Amino acid sequence: MRRRVGLVLAGLGTCLIVFAVLMPTWVSSRVLKFPLNEYATATLTASNASYFSPAKLTEMTGVTMEATYTIKGNAAAGSSSTAVWNQFIYVYDQTNKLPFQTLTRTFAFDRRTAQLVNCCGANVNGDSSVKQTGVVGYVFPIGTQKQTYDVFDTNLNKPMPFTYAGTDTVDGIQAYRFTENVSPVQNGTQVVPGSLVGQSQASVILPQYYEMHLTYWIDPDTGALLNAAENEKLTLQNSQGAQALLLLDANLVMTPASVNGLVALDNSQRSKMSLVTMILPLVTGIVGVIVLIVGILLARRPREDVESGASTTSPELAAAEPEDAGRSATQPSLVPGLDDEPAATEAEAAQPEAAHAAPAAEGAETSEAAETSEAADAPQAPAAEAEAKADASGTPAADAPAAESQEAAESPKAQDASAEAPTAEMSAAATGESPEAAANPPADAPATTSRHGRRGTHRR
Repeated sequence: MRRRVGLVLAGLGTCLIVFAVLMPTWVSSRVLKFPLNEYATATLTASNASYFSPAKLTEMTGVTMEATYTIKGNAAAGSSSTAVWNQFIYVYDQTNKLPFQTLTRTFAFDRRTAQLVNCCGANVNGDSSVKQTGVVGYVFPIGTQKQTYDVFDTNLNKPMPFTYAGTDTVDGIQAYRFTENVSPVQNGTQVVPGSLVGQSQASVILPQYYEMHLTYWIDPDTGALLNAAENEKLTLQNSQGAQALLLLDANLVMTPASVNGLVALDNSQRSKMSLVTMILPLVTGIVGVIVLIVGILLARRPREDVESGASTTSPELAAAEPEDAGRSATQPSLVPGLDDEPAATEAEAAQPEAAHAAPAAEGAETSEAAETSEAADAPQAPAAEAEAKADASGTPAADAPAAESQEAAESPKAQDASAEAPTAEMSAAATGESPEAAANPPADAPATTSRHGRRGTHRR
């Protein structure tokens, strides 16, 4: 049972170690993704901004402008690999309390690479014919590298290169700085009154030129946006290529509150990433190693115990078998029923010096012959006594032996005599004396040693 448990633990430990190795790469690639239900807002402000107000039909200067970016995920439209987010941008003149611009956008993208996917109702300002490609921009790939990424620009409706420009720190988080530099490029046309641009016509169509210097600070681990700054300029140019009308000139910077909000969202994602790529693999690996070691020890312990037991007992058994065989062959039992004497006593008796070996053997033979003779004579004494009692009491001689046997069985002294007789014979055999000498000790010997001798004389 212990071996089976050890094998199970060893297998479990191996699986945990493999899982710990795969978790930072294979597992994290399937767990760490951009969320489906994202919700975040960021506000950028610009002071001393200038723009042309369509409501007032005049250029507004020295105003404070505010651009609010809101991102909301559409979880129902997304999937395990693709996220669908809605973006809403609102630019407002805080000084004059006038709206300036609104923009809506729906985009779908890969939840790990941040690459745009043309599906799921993607559109820019309601125009679904615009094909969105490149990187989202609001997020970069998880594991952002120090390289140039093509990011989709909603003002040009095409991807533009964002170049790695250095590494900074945003609220203690290392961030890669990427910049987009768009020289003045035409991105559309505008119909304006001729009087606004010094033309005699009632209305004229002029080309619109877009210029942008945009900076993003991206967490390279999570791909999340931490900070942003944009310097945007929109103008209308006349046929000579000169500026005819300023539509927007603003240097927008993200507010500290918005930076803190984005950093808080990023920290939650970083905590999840740290759990999957560092903490869980480390703990799982340590537990796996411990379980594997315990399993190996449990699986190997029974086999080591068997081998240890065999190596310990086999020499004793091998030595004991020849010794028992030799003793049984050279030393037959003197008294039936007393064969199980202590091994140490028999070993000492079987190993005397060479000078005493022969007398001991002769004494053993004499003792065996005397025992046989006494065993043959013993039944005669009870028979004679039975006859004498039969003559005295008138009891038939045939019943005397039975009565004597019953009396002998009931008498404690008879039992003591029968138990002490073999002991005396064995003592004679051990000391080399004859049974007669053991039965008739010297006169000055203690009385306790001559009980058997007196009982034997009385019987004779």
